[in-house]
Amino acid sequence: MNIEELREYVLQKPLVTEGFPFGDNVIVFKVNNKIFLLIPLDIAGLQFNVKCNPEKAIELREEYPGTILPGYHMNKKHWNTIMADGILSKKQLLGMVDDSYQLVAGKVK
Repeated sequence: MNIEELREYVLQKPLVTEGFPFGDNVIVFKVNNKIFLLIPLDIAGLQFNVKCNPEKAIELREEYPGTILPGYHMNKKHWNTIMADGILSKKQLLGMVDDSYQLVAGKVK
């Protein structure tokens, strides 16, 4: 998966907005004016930050060390940094984005 595929997928979700509140190097996606996905642009390869249930966040980090890390520059209890390095499938990557979206959006009408 590449950044354009991820961006297109995310922008199809209800009420999602895209912006650059932290400068030109990080795309931020929000729902209901709350961040659920950050994608840095100034690194090689695709990686992104997603919100995660705290218990699940720890489980994922233990299951995929080096691929799922505590959220870079985020609250490490609630955020993971995901390295799209080929270890996780596209379905798994998008599932983490979906989980983050649902955590932040709650019930979107």
